[in-house]
Amino acid sequence: MTQVQATVKLLNKVGLHARPAAMFVQKANEFKSEIKVEKECREVDAKSILGILSLAAEFNDVITIKANGDDAEKALKELVELVNNKFGEE
Repeated sequence: MTQVQATVKLLNKVGLHARPAAMFVQKANEFKSEIKVEKECREVDAKSILGILSLAAEFNDVITIKANGDDAEKALKELVELVNNKFGEE
């Protein structure tokens, strides 16, 4: 089993709120791997909308995405891309 992680900065204006959070959770749920998101020592399940929203991650905040499982590398790559593409905003 592969365990990978990446640290990314939220560049979209609203951070991980409502729509971007929903997109993130939806993407995370496409994978079998266990996926966690960490912000300032708080770690939540990336497949839980309430977990993601509870991080209150905002513009310019740094989050760490951790994936563990058979498709962890693909999951991490696609989630990092989603964040780096500002969730399709602008």
